[in-house]
Amino acid sequence: MKYFSQLKAALFIASLYPLLRLSWFAFSDQLGANPIELITRSLGTWTLVFLLITLTITPLRKLSGWTWLIKLRRMAGLFAFFYATLHFITYIWLDQFFDLSTMYKDVIKRPFITIGFAAFVLLIPLALTSTNAMMKKMGGKNWQLLHRLVYTIALFGVLHYWWLVKKDLTQPIIYSSVLAVLLGYRLWVWQSKKKLATSL
Repeated sequence: MKYFSQLKAALFIASLYPLLRLSWFAFSDQLGANPIELITRSLGTWTLVFLLITLTITPLRKLSGWTWLIKLRRMAGLFAFFYATLHFITYIWLDQFFDLSTMYKDVIKRPFITIGFAAFVLLIPLALTSTNAMMKKMGGKNWQLLHRLVYTIALFGVLHYWWLVKKDLTQPIIYSSVLAVLLGYRLWVWQSKKKLATSL
């Protein structure tokens, strides 16, 4: 694709917008009555958004024929990890003040934190093996098998958000629906290939 490098640079800058927005809110004292909650939820929401963007790229590439889209998948995935890390740091630093005993109780007793923590832990090996060098070192099949964890991570992320929200479930329902469509598409493709293989 012509001008791909310029497009990628523009998307990289755009992906930093949520962080810049939060920074401006903090600088201009616009974080509201509960700034820690606003920061934590915003970073968590954008983590989920980038996870869903990552999962959208493959079906969009196949349906549109835009092969260059695959080159953006790694960046989207790393931004998901970036915002997940900031989300986690906000929790352990600003919310819990590095109180390990309290954090341990939270992880054990509060299901939405348990599953959110599990999603973050599963993201770590995906981020560490995102380079071409690691792909070659692991081998294509092993690398693909590991990175299929993104489906589990996205599911955990949706459940984390759903269990967190107590009143208005509009956004969790939207994210759940998007994930259901993306996973449903993959299931349909897999079944179609299986039927084709058995008919040959």
